[in-house]
Amino acid sequence: MTSYSTRPKVLSHLALILVCLIVGFPLIFTIVKSTQSVSQIMAYPPDFTIGNDILQNYRDAITGNNFAQLLGNTLLVAGAGMLGKTVLSLLAGTAFVYFRFPLRGPLFIFVLLTLLMPTDILVVALFRLMFDLHWSNQLQALIVPFLASATGTLLFRQHFSNIPSELADAAQIDGAGAPHFLFRILVPMSWNVIGALAMIQFVGVWNQYLWPLLIINDNSRQMIQVALKGITSDAALLNEWGPALAATVVASLPPLIIFLLLQESFLRGFTLTREK
Repeated sequence: MTSYSTRPKVLSHLALILVCLIVGFPLIFTIVKSTQSVSQIMAYPPDFTIGNDILQNYRDAITGNNFAQLLGNTLLVAGAGMLGKTVLSLLAGTAFVYFRFPLRGPLFIFVLLTLLMPTDILVVALFRLMFDLHWSNQLQALIVPFLASATGTLLFRQHFSNIPSELADAAQIDGAGAPHFLFRILVPMSWNVIGALAMIQFVGVWNQYLWPLLIINDNSRQMIQVALKGITSDAALLNEWGPALAATVVASLPPLIIFLLLQESFLRGFTLTREK
């Protein structure tokens, strides 16, 4: 009887391991190939052993193509975008739940409608606006236009809606003002949601490609994803795939670190129940 009950668990675990290997194979392949010489990378059948050029490839990746500065630009933009989006979404969600103001319902519906509008259709209007503000080729053009987040506003609004209203009434009776209620009560109860949204926003900003490509002309102010396109194009011409693959691995580390730090908050942040 025990063998029959454990067999489905074994099969499900094997299936999950297989899926994880399939999903993670491109990353594993890139990491292994980033340590190899050109001859090993081009070898057929493929060589999946760790190569001897690991230090050389990663040193060339970090020191070449102004990579360190581009990585710093992306860290700055992604960090500022993550912080700004999270704070504004927190304030907007608080306003929609705990404040009474005219047209609150229609305004929230308008915020939801913006979720149906892909960023790509706003590119022309945003480009014109940045040009009028003389922000072209400036890092603030990568941060300010995207500080408002409809997804974050919806997430916090749903989270605060699941918090018992009696808590706000009790705080009001005790004489707690809006800032005190927000920072002393709501924020400590919302760390998981804050962490989940922060992770989503950081990865989203980090992976931007089209907008930085259009608005930034100075290579020293460019984002890492756009730079990787140039690095891989040069690698195809010069047959220097080792440093290019190493640069790709290094560029993937910051989002991976953020995910590892905030994964628990990410998983708990979407458990929006009243008991929470």
